[in-house]
Amino acid sequence: MTMSQVYTTQELIQILADERRACLKGKRLKLEIKVSGNPVIDQFIKTDGLQKFTAYQDFKAAIHEYQREYQVSGIVNQAISVKGKTLHYPALDSQLITLPNDITILKAAKSSILNFWYEVTEEMDLYLSMNNGKQHQSINKIDVERIAQRTEWCGLWKWENSQFLEIILQLGWGKVESAAYQRNFPVSGSEYIHAVNPGNTPIG
Repeated sequence: MTMSQVYTTQELIQILADERRACLKGKRLKLEIKVSGNPVIDQFIKTDGLQKFTAYQDFKAAIHEYQREYQVSGIVNQAISVKGKTLHYPALDSQLITLPNDITILKAAKSSILNFWYEVTEEMDLYLSMNNGKQHQSINKIDVERIAQRTEWCGLWKWENSQFLEIILQLGWGKVESAAYQRNFPVSGSEYIHAVNPGNTPIG
């Protein structure tokens, strides 16, 4: 088997996007991935108007199995620009899963993401997300540093328009795909820190 026969991260992202569109339209693509003569993603997925979401989730699970078998990374390169400063950093694509090596990559990027976040949130008000984002508690930089010491990797997002800026720092541990919704707590999980301009409150 040559490496050219294995789908890349970007190709898997595109396959999932195409399949999601097909499922939403009530039809699914005839995807045949053959490696060494055997279909790798061979799950028979029923789909009709009531099963679009299930069909896509089943298909996504098959893609995740493909990732594991052929060690296809779920990491993509991201960039975020805030206050004239730009950071390029690795992040998990929202439709893929992390492999053990992906976690190593994310751990290695933690300090640069944290340093960028501290720099661009100087003088901003900080809030810790509570109760699945329904509440926010005011915290300070020392609190963030304490949480950061206990966690393994970071994620970044921002909400911005001409009147508002919010920068969200995710401090997580374990598998990224399980951490966001505490599905696998306490093995995987995360805390969200929201930075907003003084006097504002988080919306994200």
